[in-house]
Order: sequence, then structure tokens, then C-alpha cells
Amino acid sequence: MIRHILLRVLYTLPALWLILTMVFLLIHIVPGDPVLQMLGQDARAEDLTQLRHSLGLDQPLGVQYARYLEGLARGDWGRSLHFAAPVRAIVLNRFPATLELSLAALIVCIAIAIPAGVFSARHRGSGADRAASFFTLLGLSVPNFALGPVLILVFSVEIGWLPVSGRGGASHLILPAITLGAALAAILTRMVRGSMIEELSSDYVRTARAKGIAETSVLFRHAFPNALIPVITIVGLQFGSLLAGTIVTESIFSWPGIGRLAVQAISARDYPLLQGCILVIALSYVAVNLLTDFVYALVDPRVRLQ
Repeated sequence: MIRHILLRVLYTLPALWLILTMVFLLIHIVPGDPVLQMLGQDARAEDLTQLRHSLGLDQPLGVQYARYLEGLARGDWGRSLHFAAPVRAIVLNRFPATLELSLAALIVCIAIAIPAGVFSARHRGSGADRAASFFTLLGLSVPNFALGPVLILVFSVEIGWLPVSGRGGASHLILPAITLGAALAAILTRMVRGSMIEELSSDYVRTARAKGIAETSVLFRHAFPNALIPVITIVGLQFGSLLAGTIVTESIFSWPGIGRLAVQAISARDYPLLQGCILVIALSYVAVNLLTDFVYALVDPRVRLQ
């Protein structure tokens, strides 16, 4: 198992390098001068040149790239141009907020998708099944940047039940979690439904019913565990997407996480800070994929890590 983990980590290193390289090149190609952002439009040419030299931005792109990789190898993520602080400290300080929001969105998604998917599969072709299919299609069709403001207008402005923005107690987490988890809940509901329909038509389910086993036991003791494998795949992959997808949701609800920090870094042309945000998101993808492998073996004994 340890060999399997090490191989998976080694396989992800080229992908991480490619992601960081593409981000490095893209943010340097995009028009905009971070020095001009820092000093303002009225700054003297001498001050601009001096600050650009002190930050190393006047060096060739290849030299800057080599310095960046060398710093990563030492554990140095660089220094934020906008906040004038170490990037690693800033990013890791914001990461718990993003992780909290992503986990809450995942809980909302599972709480909706699994009961709805099992119910739709159990009552396949009924009016309730068609209604669930309609709502899943609606969840897939409405993007985060549209759903978030609508929820704010209804539950914060009109009714006044929940706060508009910010991070505080559990009430601050409800609207962002629903906004972020709605699309994933729609995808997962369809996956659970399809997987359960396939299992319910299997021979072992018909045999269990022929023995007189209660329908609840047939659903949750026999069919549901076997239907979890493809569901876990989707959950594992989409949880990584949740971490990246917080950019829009955090901006709408002023949630102090990595997503909002990345938007601020882009606006300020803060190269080191944006690279640090992307690095954490990419590493999160790797960690989630490894965790998904372990859950495979726990859910289905037939799955073994070689």
C-alpha cells in the first residue's frame, strides 16, 4: 500500500509542475504591471524602476521562473507584492475557511443527493421520479453566480433569516454552502439514481426479495453499498472541484477563503500570491484523489490497492 501511495504521488508531480508552469506563464503574459498597481499611475519612472528591480521583475522571464522553482524546492513560496507578507502564511491562513465551506457544501450535497437518488430509483418512472429529475436539471442549469444573489435577495434581504455575507457562525455558512453544493447535488442525484437502478435489477436483489427480506433491508444493506463505488468516484473528483469552485461563491458572499484571495491576487497582479493559491488547490486535488482510493477499499472489499 505504501508503494502504491508513493507511485501515485510521483505520478502527480509532472501534473503539478505543468499546472504551476502554465499559471506562471499566463499571469506574466496577461497585460498589467504589478509595480504600477502598487505605486499608482502618478508614480515617477525612477520609483517604478527601483521597485521593479528590488522585486526582481526586471529580470528575464526564464530567470524569474528558475528562481520560483528554486524557492518552491526550499519551501519558500515567495512574498506577496500586495500584502508584503510571506505567501505561504497568507494562503494557509485562508485555507481553513475554504475547506470549511467546501465540506459544508459537500454535506449539503450528500444530504440531498443520496435520499433523492435512492427514492427516485425505488419509484422509477413515477411522478416523484420525474419531479426529482426536473429539480436536478434545474440545479445543473443555474450557475453559482446567479443562484447566490437570488438566495441573498430572498433569505437575507426580503425575509431576513440569514446574514448577507462574511464568515461567522453556522448561519453565515448556510447560503454559501447551498450555492456551492447545488450543482454537485444535481450531478450526484443522477449518479445515485442510475447506480441504484442498475443494482436493483441485479440477480442478488431479486434473490433477496424472493427470500422475503424487507424492502428497506434490500435497498440499504444489499443494493446501496454496491452502488457506492461510482458515487464515491464522483464525490472524490467533485470535492476537488468544490475547492476550486469557491472562487465565485466566496466573492459573492465575501467569504475570506482562498478563492476570494485568488481574485484579489489577480486584480493586484500579485504573481507570487496567485501561484500560492493555485499550488494549494492543486495539492488539495492530489490529497482528495488519494483519499478516494482508500475509501474504495473500505466500502467494497473486492477493491484492493496493489
